[in-house]
Amino acid sequence: MKLNILAFGAHPDDVELGCGGTLAKSVAEGKKVGIIDLTQGEMSTRGTVKLRAEESQAAAKILGVSIRENLNFKDAFIVNDQAHQMEVIRILRKYTPEVVLCNAIEDRHIDHAKASDLVSHASFLSGLQRIETYDDQGAKQSAFRPKHVFHYIQWKELTPDFVVDISGFLDQKMEAIKAFKSQFYDKNTDAPPTPISSLNFLESIASRANNMGRLIYKDAAEGFTSERLLAVENFESLL
Repeated sequence: MKLNILAFGAHPDDVELGCGGTLAKSVAEGKKVGIIDLTQGEMSTRGTVKLRAEESQAAAKILGVSIRENLNFKDAFIVNDQAHQMEVIRILRKYTPEVVLCNAIEDRHIDHAKASDLVSHASFLSGLQRIETYDDQGAKQSAFRPKHVFHYIQWKELTPDFVVDISGFLDQKMEAIKAFKSQFYDKNTDAPPTPISSLNFLESIASRANNMGRLIYKDAAEGFTSERLLAVENFESLL
């Protein structure tokens, strides 16, 4: 299956938090979208691997994405080495996305920056013909390189290189986030608190989207950083 957009996250829920609105909007526009979770989030203070897998599929259904897979890398110990790169290359060649979205280039959780580098490097290496990978049936895959690799913004307030208008899709984004009930604010739980389980954190996600929207005279937006210079066809293509 060819995808237009493939979003990677170090942990289940990273994608929803960082670019859930963009994915929901893209699906509504008729684009084929997928999510790849690099780990099962097994080192998280709250929840279980089984529960987070169930929450991930519920969130995927809310966003309307075509596929969601987990590469089962080791949570908290992601490494940007050949073995991990080859697995990501295999996925890129399987789905041939035009656009890759991945973790923030810098963040509180060390897995985020490591995952960011891993996906970025693998996206380049995937275009090298002499790197050989094979699909699930043992057939050799063709070399492929995405047109763009963009990084969503997470805990740290990084300055975006551009923003995507997600007006009308913020509620869907928040619904997908709340599908991860084990991770985020729940006044009825007795699970230990974490930096992302407070009501303040949950509200901050919506507030950031609203503020980014305000800055472009829209209702809501999500910000991204780019690895290379971006161009527009003409001034009229700007919002």
